[in-house]
Amino acid sequence: MPKHAYHGRLSVVVPVKNEQDNVEPLVREIAAALSGTTFEILYVDDGSTDATQARLLALQAEFPMLRVIRHRVSCGQSRAVTTGVNAARYEWIATLDGDGQNDPADIPALLAELTNPAQPANLELLAGWRARRNDTFLRRLSSKIANGVRSRMLRDNTPDTGCGLKLFARETFLQLPNFDHMHRFLPALVMRNGGAVVSVLVRHRARERGTSKYGVHNRLWVGIVDLFGVAWLQRRVRLPLIEPDSDL
Repeated sequence: MPKHAYHGRLSVVVPVKNEQDNVEPLVREIAAALSGTTFEILYVDDGSTDATQARLLALQAEFPMLRVIRHRVSCGQSRAVTTGVNAARYEWIATLDGDGQNDPADIPALLAELTNPAQPANLELLAGWRARRNDTFLRRLSSKIANGVRSRMLRDNTPDTGCGLKLFARETFLQLPNFDHMHRFLPALVMRNGGAVVSVLVRHRARERGTSKYGVHNRLWVGIVDLFGVAWLQRRVRLPLIEPDSDL
């Protein structure tokens, strides 16, 4: 069982920017998927210029577990996730992309693996694995290449680090190096910190509303720089082997 115990309480963190047409259907799906459990939903509005914030605030009357935090100026997806994790009330965090392509109905499957006694004792991250992508051919190809290069360099044993659907211990996340785009390297960073990572097959849906904020080019160049930065961090960590206390 994980060293960070799961007590049946979950904080769902959703970073968004200009997703006014996606917030209501996604909030409803999250609430339905987690019905009967103790949970909160934290939307972090990363400087939206459309009606995203107004629609989120309107939903709070119907969904009292919904909390809304706003960045006055866009700070990027990783910072939005960090803002949500810092504000979260519960010990375990699930993250979802705000575009509706992650299916909230997959969250219970991740939670089931979290409580599976067959999993490693140091399990600290469950990463969604989109084996069947509903994206354009170019995005699928670029993602496949990027995942292959990253896996060879970082040896993170994770086939799909770009999936926004993840489940992790809040305490673990707050111990990790924090930098722009760090959400793409969570498996490698968790392993660097001594935690185990398990990938779980999840669904991936086509975007039905709004437009993507990312393209091949604005992911490629920063991704290369970040990849070498994370590899540098990996080479400079030494995890101690702690001997049992002699007084025990």
